[in-house]
Amino acid sequence: MRVDSKKDNALEEFEFRRFVRAFLRQKFVVIGSTVLGAALAASYAFLASPVYEAKVSVMPPSQSDIYNFNYGRIREPGLAPYTVNDVYNIYTRYLQAEALRLDFFSKIYVPSLPLEEQQKSRDVLRSKFSKVLRVVPLLGENAGRYSVVVRATNPETAKEWVAEYVAQAGELAKKEIIKNVSIESEVWARNLEQQISSAREKSSKAREDSIARLGEALQVAESIGLEKPPAITVSQSAIAGGEAGQLTYMRGAKALRAEVESLRARQSDDPFTDNLRDLQDRYSFFKALKIEPAVVSVYRQDGVVELPDNPVEPHKALILILGVIAGLIVGIAFVLLRGLFVARSEE
Repeated sequence: MRVDSKKDNALEEFEFRRFVRAFLRQKFVVIGSTVLGAALAASYAFLASPVYEAKVSVMPPSQSDIYNFNYGRIREPGLAPYTVNDVYNIYTRYLQAEALRLDFFSKIYVPSLPLEEQQKSRDVLRSKFSKVLRVVPLLGENAGRYSVVVRATNPETAKEWVAEYVAQAGELAKKEIIKNVSIESEVWARNLEQQISSAREKSSKAREDSIARLGEALQVAESIGLEKPPAITVSQSAIAGGEAGQLTYMRGAKALRAEVESLRARQSDDPFTDNLRDLQDRYSFFKALKIEPAVVSVYRQDGVVELPDNPVEPHKALILILGVIAGLIVGIAFVLLRGLFVARSEE
């Protein structure tokens, strides 16, 4: 057994030495392969188009940014004011919406490509675009914030696109909220208009009722020849009786006739309608309510979008290292395979 073991060790040592000699004889092959790998990697690293990255972070708006969304809503119990989270959630929904990405893809990304690139399949182009523009939610202490990242071969393009995408999402969110506010204002204005109409109708009916009651009292006063109130002392409440009192006729025909004529000659019941002016004021407010987009904001931008100075791709040093390693591996593999082929041929 010991003899066989020594033979095996000697055979392995012989094979190892033979391969070492083979490497030494063909060291220029390994060196050449390594140099070739480095040269190819260097060619790619220095000739490939550089890719620049621009990015910006967005955060919830401040309370003052959304103040005008709530103009007039706080004093109305039926209109809940918008909170910062309400507004920001609408913005982030648009920021991550596929509809906005497709619109940006069709109107901005595709037209920027060379004509031959534009002719490619839409699926291929969308796959590339998914790496060009990314919306990344931030975690940890920055939870609730989002980072928009754009990669392009032109640093100016990367800067413009990231700013434009963030702004487009903001404009869409603003339009939705302003539209909601406008619709709610119109509904409230119609409700108030109906209340004003009902109040006026009620006041008109009340005037007609007053004329009817006073007319009956006038007939009684005229039938008994009571032109003026009697000299006897009667409490004022008993004479008036509210207009429905039984002793209203005791005010005298002259006073009753003058009041009936005054009620019939009245041009408008508005001054005598309870709460009408308050209803009209609220109606005018909601009817004229408009929000200017320039005075509201649905997000805040964390800093300015800076022009990228250095490309993020290609990673020249890493590519060179990988090229050297790949060339070395190919050279060694070639030498091993050749040595194995020669050994088998000799056998």
